[in-house]
Amino acid sequence: MNRTEFIIAITIILIIAFALGWFANWLVHRLTRVSDADVNELESLAASLHEAEELRDQAITFIEQRESELTTQLSQTEAELRAAMEGLREARSENDHLRSKLEKS
Repeated sequence: MNRTEFIIAITIILIIAFALGWFANWLVHRLTRVSDADVNELESLAASLHEAEELRDQAITFIEQRESELTTQLSQTEAELRAAMEGLREARSENDHLRSKLEKS
């Protein structure tokens, strides 16, 4: 094999290698290409996720407000109960005092 034949053989090998690489690249891009339907589906899923997150945030806000209202209402009810119990205690004490006075007379 002389020098010219060697250069031609190397050239043919390089051209074949280039063609195989180009074909492999084209094939990979062809197989991994995302279709418009997939893109539209992803966009609709993203929109649905965003709406769900907004609803979740609204629900959390509502729950926090309701919890605050109920805590306030519970505190007021406990204060009223303490006042009623104190009044009942005073009434019983007064009743016992009056009863002891009646028994002495």
